[in-house]
Amino acid sequence: MSTPRSHCPINAAVEVFGDPWALLVLRDIMFGNRRHFRELQTGSDEGIASNILSSRLKTLTQAGLLTREEAGRGRRAAYSLTEAGIQALPVMVALGTWGLAHREGERQWRIRAEIMRDGGPAMTTALMDELREAHLGIPRPDPNAPRASEQLQAAFDDAIKDLAATGPRVTRR
Repeated sequence: MSTPRSHCPINAAVEVFGDPWALLVLRDIMFGNRRHFRELQTGSDEGIASNILSSRLKTLTQAGLLTREEAGRGRRAAYSLTEAGIQALPVMVALGTWGLAHREGERQWRIRAEIMRDGGPAMTTALMDELREAHLGIPRPDPNAPRASEQLQAAFDDAIKDLAATGPRVTRR
């Protein structure tokens, strides 16, 4: 991890999160459960180039937000969130909430941010617990509680069905 340009914690965070591609890679790992290079590249709606993806994965790993599991022969390397990466989820939720309030977009791409915003801290905590389970092997505190990821996926699937039935709708602020 490199030394930040200043001792300001906002600057230190911006040096890690200030690159749009880094945030989108984290988004796809957190919300899309994409853990392998090829999944991250082909699943990117924004069309990330392989050299950019490689660079951002390296940067996020060096910054301590991801780990890279070395792949054995014939296997693909897997990326996992660290605790620091998981604790970035509230930042992602805040960015999504800001985007909902101040930017336009199609419903299917806004629905997850709406669910996270409307679910408040409890939804964020529940998703962080799921991420800890999936990436760190730490069991969820209440294994019988509904999964936040399933609620997010169901809302996205419903939005896609609605899109197929009615066509795209731009949601305004």
